[in-house]
Amino acid sequence: MQALTLFWFRRDLRLQDNAGLYHALKSKFPVLPLFIFDADILDKLDDPQDARVSFLHQSIQHLHEELQALGSSILVRYGKPSEVWAQVLEEFAIAEVYTNHDYEPTAIQRDEQVKAMLAERYIPFHGFKDQVIFEKLEVTKADGKPYTVFTPYSRMWKNKLNSRMEMPDGAGEEEAVSFYLKPYPCEKHYANFHQIEPLPVPALSAMGFHASTVEIPSSNVSRGLIKTYDKTRDFPYLLGTSRLGIHFRFGTISIREKARRAQELNETFLNELIWRDFYAQILTNFPHVAKGSFRPEYDRIEWRNDEKEFEKWCTGKTGYPIVDAAMRELNSTGFMHNRVRMITASFLTKHLLIDWRWGEAYFAKKLLDFDLASNNGGWQWAAGCGTDAAPYFRVFSPAAQQEKFDPEYKYVRKWVPEYGTAAYPKPMVDHKFARERCLEVYKIALKGV
Repeated sequence: MQALTLFWFRRDLRLQDNAGLYHALKSKFPVLPLFIFDADILDKLDDPQDARVSFLHQSIQHLHEELQALGSSILVRYGKPSEVWAQVLEEFAIAEVYTNHDYEPTAIQRDEQVKAMLAERYIPFHGFKDQVIFEKLEVTKADGKPYTVFTPYSRMWKNKLNSRMEMPDGAGEEEAVSFYLKPYPCEKHYANFHQIEPLPVPALSAMGFHASTVEIPSSNVSRGLIKTYDKTRDFPYLLGTSRLGIHFRFGTISIREKARRAQELNETFLNELIWRDFYAQILTNFPHVAKGSFRPEYDRIEWRNDEKEFEKWCTGKTGYPIVDAAMRELNSTGFMHNRVRMITASFLTKHLLIDWRWGEAYFAKKLLDFDLASNNGGWQWAAGCGTDAAPYFRVFSPAAQQEKFDPEYKYVRKWVPEYGTAAYPKPMVDHKFARERCLEVYKIALKGV
């Protein structure tokens, strides 16, 4: 049996500029790619037409076709990772395993189990950084501790990015690129893919799913959109954001490529990529945030958790038009504009006093671009219990947000056609009353802190 290097695809579904794959292809053994449709994750999804699973399946099919053109293939299995790995190790002579890091607590636990299984057979397990620019403790304060506030983190992030510039061969000074943004030239080593007849890819139906009709945003974003991003990104009625979230989530695009483009065209867009790194390192260094508040004292808040009110929020029937438009957009498309993500999250936690974890879980179920680190960070920011340095008494006024970001009600009228008629409900809670109630509840919980 031929000895093989196995490359395990997870959140990096591309052959180009893939850190772990690059190193695997430079190993001394032919490379067989593997992807596991994780039953531990898929079995918890309750929508048989979940658009994310469809997208994932399409992305694997695309990889399958690319590899087939190279005379290779991808081994695709459905099941619990530990069980799949036990089978794979019996079927193939695996000499080494390469993969890219995943920072979610359950993923780290999964990887430790696989690593232990491989260690029993003396098979090395190599992990690499790929889905972020800087990970773990690469960007720290002077004392070596992780940053917990974004602004100083982003400043140090940029300093580090620019601390090591390199000149491509024959380039002028203006074409210098950061060492940390250099692409991995995987294509130079494609000849090291294991040559094998095409392997079968499990059908969606075999995993209990069906193709979704939800439209997935394109991975191609114009230079013009990035150039004007800082001027258009806050207005939900405009197509002024990249909508690349799902592609970053599953790694169908390279973060390094997009960061190079952002550095060239728009610093505000670059800052959004830095937020991804920031929340990923928060999750890595403070894993308790996956289930509790970053600031534990906020877990003392007595949430009202009214299920009927939560249902009105979920279905976009709160009587606050910008909140309702955002929730209906989410339910219909799997997308929600970032500005209204903040507004809806603030409304749920501050106006209704419903636990941020309820909203986080709903977004996790609905968002095409769901990412634990960013979703969790955003919700804790909105609830005031996260890393944000602003005081807890920041309570967004939905009316003021409406006036500022959708003054002509273009966004609202698209998603809430009955707005302005007798069919549209009155506000479910008065803003002034809700704000005062929120401040009192928070004050009691944080008394003495």
